[in-house]
Amino acid sequence: MARLPIPAMLIAGLAGLTAFEAPAAGDYFILAAADCGAAASRVVSETGGQLLSAQPSSDGQTCVVTVLVQGNGNERPRKVTVRVPM
Repeated sequence: MARLPIPAMLIAGLAGLTAFEAPAAGDYFILAAADCGAAASRVVSETGGQLLSAQPSSDGQTCVVTVLVQGNGNERPRKVTVRVPM
């Protein structure tokens, strides 16, 4: 008789754990990437460079955008990093 309640309690406990599933971290990443995508487009159009990276900063208000800008004449391309608002 004591064996029946134990599996029932285990099943009920597992069912309760799946009901409180936290949102996936990927959902937040998509939102931040979309905001930094617009900021990156602005920086690329202003500098005429090639986008290397765009990522949200830790404060959540700005994006750090890095572009590769062609040099003049025989100069090497230079890497420019800009912090812009989202």
